[in-house]
Amino acid sequence: MDASMWVAKTGLDAQQTRMNVISNNLANVNTTGFKRDRAVFEDMLYQNIRQAGGQTDVNAQAPTGMMLGTGVRVVATEKLHAQGALVNTQNPLDMAIAGEGYFQIAKSDGTIAYTRDGGFKLSATGQVVNSSGALLQPAITIPNTATSVTIGRDGTVSIELAAGGAQTIGQLQLARFVNPSGLQSMGQNQLKETPASGAPQVLQPGLNGAGTLMQGSLEASNVNVVEEMVNMIETQRAYEINSKAISAVDGMLRFLNNNM
Repeated sequence: MDASMWVAKTGLDAQQTRMNVISNNLANVNTTGFKRDRAVFEDMLYQNIRQAGGQTDVNAQAPTGMMLGTGVRVVATEKLHAQGALVNTQNPLDMAIAGEGYFQIAKSDGTIAYTRDGGFKLSATGQVVNSSGALLQPAITIPNTATSVTIGRDGTVSIELAAGGAQTIGQLQLARFVNPSGLQSMGQNQLKETPASGAPQVLQPGLNGAGTLMQGSLEASNVNVVEEMVNMIETQRAYEINSKAISAVDGMLRFLNNNM
């Protein structure tokens, strides 16, 4: 295969991957707490035909070299953790994080997952769970004698009792990471710790860089539909140009064969 055909082929593969990322962003435009991804590109190994600074004669050096690129590849998909818009739901168990941090979810295998999705519910036993039934950590149990639930910006959970009087029943905490882009997505609006993310710092909301909680609200996806559509058009055009490069090289080779 001609080298230029291979280079253009790597461009097709890279733009196809970018389109996959954009499509996933658009598909999750209404997913609570979703953080958009972007594809990270890297040029591939170069063929060094002539070294820059090499001797051209006894008293002269080449001011430039001759290096031929071999294409491009996608080396990572990076999550952009910009704050999503806060949507008022008036549901007392809905919580949004204004700032940094993640809710902690206890999975059935005993591990902890992390999420920005604050749409919580009550189980049959009064425990606060996510939409899949997994427990929020630290565990909070609302007694059936409670008439209302209040969650403070600092994570303090208190209730009003039917018999009268208020009672504090728990303290919510948030997890922060040195490198949140290093978290691994697992689906179901959940992320897990990796060596790249570092170990979680479990903090009280509002302290040491952790965000505050907004009761009765949910954080919307941070996907900007207009921006993603612009990226999609740009990706489509780049894909077309790379395919035209392959067609052009094919035409050049056909011309060469027909005139030999």
